[in-house]
Amino acid sequence: MNDWQLVTDQDSFHQAVESLAAGTGVLGVDAERASGYKYAQSAYLVQFFREGSGTFLFDPVGIDSFGALQSELGNEEWVFHAASQDLPCFRELGLDPVRIFDTELAARILGMPRVGLGAVVEDVLGVHLAKEHSAVDWSTRPLPEPWLNYAAADVTLLPALRAKLAERLDEDSKTRFAFEEFTETLNKQPKPAPEEPWRKMSGIHKITGLRNLAIARELWFARDELARADDVAPGRLVPDAALVAAAQEMPRSKGQLAALKTFNGRASRREIDRWWNAILAGRESDELPVLRPSNTNSMPPHRTWKMRYPEAHERLVRLREALKEPSESLNIPVENLMTPEVLRHLCWHPPQDLTLESVSDALREFGARPWQVETTGQIITDTLVDIRQNPAANDEQGSSEE
Repeated sequence: MNDWQLVTDQDSFHQAVESLAAGTGVLGVDAERASGYKYAQSAYLVQFFREGSGTFLFDPVGIDSFGALQSELGNEEWVFHAASQDLPCFRELGLDPVRIFDTELAARILGMPRVGLGAVVEDVLGVHLAKEHSAVDWSTRPLPEPWLNYAAADVTLLPALRAKLAERLDEDSKTRFAFEEFTETLNKQPKPAPEEPWRKMSGIHKITGLRNLAIARELWFARDELARADDVAPGRLVPDAALVAAAQEMPRSKGQLAALKTFNGRASRREIDRWWNAILAGRESDELPVLRPSNTNSMPPHRTWKMRYPEAHERLVRLREALKEPSESLNIPVENLMTPEVLRHLCWHPPQDLTLESVSDALREFGARPWQVETTGQIITDTLVDIRQNPAANDEQGSSEE
């Protein structure tokens, strides 16, 4: 007899919601997507557990609306592991909690060496959690029972894990730190879509000719159109490496394209007309892309700073080094003590007047949380002042930081 219930229709959905509403305590929640298999990042299974209610595995394919669950349970605390990964697909279903506890973030703030769910559960609860089904195709129907057992085990342990981690946070005087991180995760807005998403192709940097780049662009759009229509992960149709290879080769006929061994993938020959038409569009396009787009409103990649922007690079290297001491004393990783993106923005555009107040204001403007500013503001300020007074004092560290 399973200790979970699979909910596949609206009638059983309402019964499950009533049961969860009658339970007590926080809600353990999780979602399973078909990443690497489907185009969209939608949830194909949503799991909820609550003491006194049990574990319910909701199949979104058969449920018309999750509105009743949101109405009944939206104001309760939902416990996630790595909430930033799951919140978008929950919100796609109309599920949007107002309070969360993130066990992965809590583990990071506590300085735990491994923060994957299996490792944290084993460390804190002494339970071995098998993860053999984490990368399966959750769009499969019917879902095999071993997969459902795996999904149920994940979510059932979250409330107990939350309770133990909360105790440790309190003992380490880090409760406020963690809850500020949870709030940031809950309120963080999604990044805007890139203006030229095709430039994200792996290996695109190998292409140096503008006409070749135009062909790569058209191939990407052709693949994206097909992937979106079929709801298939683009790389499963034709991998990035194959598109880049075809763009570099610039075949002069459909036959040459079909004969190109590096142009592979399960749809590379089945959709040969599509790819050839894309190549023709790229060859004939009057709108050639620039090789390296420049955006004066954005910060350049920090890996280019050492050669092109040495002053910003020096600030970044020396601030990273300065943050190691508080990181060790608080037992919080440097990347959680001060978010890398925030630190890079500060290094790229530091305030003219280097006072604790001005630096703290800048950190907050770039997205630092209050606890981060309080624990690092003075160290960051002192380091920036020292850099201004003694530039390039630590430049030899640069080679190890990249």
